[in-house]
Amino acid sequence: VGILCLVSVAATLDFKYHHAEELEKYLKGVHAEYPSLTHLHSIGRSVEGRDLWVLVLGRFPTHHKIGIPEFKYVANMHGDETVGREILLHLIDFLVTSYRHDPVITRLLNNTRIHIMPTMNPDGFEATKVPDCYYSRGRYNKNGEDLNRNFPDAFENNNASIQPETQAVMNWIKNETFVLSANLHGGALVASYTFDNGNSVTGSSNGYSRSPDDDVFIHLAKTYSSHHASMYKGIGCDNRQTFPEGITNGYSWYQLEGGMQDYNYVWGQCFEITLELSCCKYPPADQLEKFWRDNKVALIEYIKQVHLGVKGQVTDKNGNPIPNAIVEAKGRPHICPYRTNEQGEYYLLLLPGTYVINATVPGFKSMLKTVEIPDNTGNFSALKQDFSFSEVSIRPRVASCPKIPLYQELAWASAAVKPTLHVLVLMTALFVVLN
Repeated sequence: VGILCLVSVAATLDFKYHHAEELEKYLKGVHAEYPSLTHLHSIGRSVEGRDLWVLVLGRFPTHHKIGIPEFKYVANMHGDETVGREILLHLIDFLVTSYRHDPVITRLLNNTRIHIMPTMNPDGFEATKVPDCYYSRGRYNKNGEDLNRNFPDAFENNNASIQPETQAVMNWIKNETFVLSANLHGGALVASYTFDNGNSVTGSSNGYSRSPDDDVFIHLAKTYSSHHASMYKGIGCDNRQTFPEGITNGYSWYQLEGGMQDYNYVWGQCFEITLELSCCKYPPADQLEKFWRDNKVALIEYIKQVHLGVKGQVTDKNGNPIPNAIVEAKGRPHICPYRTNEQGEYYLLLLPGTYVINATVPGFKSMLKTVEIPDNTGNFSALKQDFSFSEVSIRPRVASCPKIPLYQELAWASAAVKPTLHVLVLMTALFVVLN
């Protein structure tokens, strides 16, 4: 009788706002009900001491597995922008209840490790006593800092004092091999992509700050907007602003220093976009069910994009993994070169096409391989391409990318000698390798 009377924890999730204690209770309940599919942990604490909870979902939720990419969603970094916080709880509900019942969700969870952080700014949410569509002090953390202006910036010195919530996320990014991410906001209806800041090197003088992977970012933003109920229409929230196809380059919309998506891309080797999901920042709770319906398909389709491109391992002559090897696609080097993790793994998000992949172990000859990349998102696995260095039997020393405004130096060099971005970034990559 007791078993028959059990009510699923997930089934009790209502369309309402869940404050800190309720949110924690729900996450713990999901983990208790699905212990082999989920892993719940706190990545740190807010200024007021609230846990920054992350629920991890997948076939191997507790740890990284070679070949399985890491994905994350982060919401509510502005405490008064609340829709993302609630729809991520409903995404969790949908994923755990669909596993082993829906073949697509089952394959997605078997081949992806998904990290979900419903709130990055729990203090700001709790401080928002009077919900408002436009603005409240709950936007900021307890110290009055805007967390989306609080990260190191690749273009200029960010003098903001790093907050506990920001530091926790930076540590989290450093400790995981995140490949793709999105952060969920409110106040507009658009998918915005990097760069949020810029200078002459990235073309910001023309009102657009272009990254080396601009084509991939446009694809990622369109993937979300085109699967959203209305974002793709590009209507915006008032008559003054429209977004063709529901997407925008961050800098083209407005310049932003110290943003999280640029930090992910430059220092975290993780492609992140910003999703603005509601014209009203803190809408009435009776609208939450519609927001979930509007975003449900887009949230799933976006996760699938973590399987774009190419992945593999770099090993030595004995088959041992080589960490810190540089692996980049020719023609699109990153200012902070993308490197293999401790397992010698790399992941490069690339659209279907022909590419030359360059693997470099500092001090040894580079290895080039031409690959034809298909669209493998439906197969839940990027193209696999390994590299084996037969002459290498050492571990390269740990290489870290300095947290200085890297593009500031490039802008100076560009003004002096006008080299191309490609050459400039290669010069920087060489500098990092040799020093």
